[in-house]
Amino acid sequence: MSFNEDKRYVGMHNDFCDGMTHTGKVIRDAQAFAFIPEDESCEGWLMSDIQTLWHKVDEEWEKYGFLVAKLPEEVRARFLRIHGEAIQRAKAAGWDGEVELQDDK
Repeated sequence: MSFNEDKRYVGMHNDFCDGMTHTGKVIRDAQAFAFIPEDESCEGWLMSDIQTLWHKVDEEWEKYGFLVAKLPEEVRARFLRIHGEAIQRAKAAGWDGEVELQDDK
């Protein structure tokens, strides 16, 4: 998570490769579940607010066994669109996904 010295989140679009972090994923999931508007980047949010959102998203995922295939059609379509667009932006910013596959040895 990228937070400034006041423990405020820098915002998904200011985070690593346009939000390709765990926090960015939670924000995109929250958008897909319509907990927050799709244009909300959470810039300036306190760490505690991000954690509250994180818990809410986890609770919602639990209802569907943490499986995209089990999401209601409308939510699944929104999820795939939001994450697909994020991947396109991240790739344009230089992200290739390999960092997630690297072993921390």
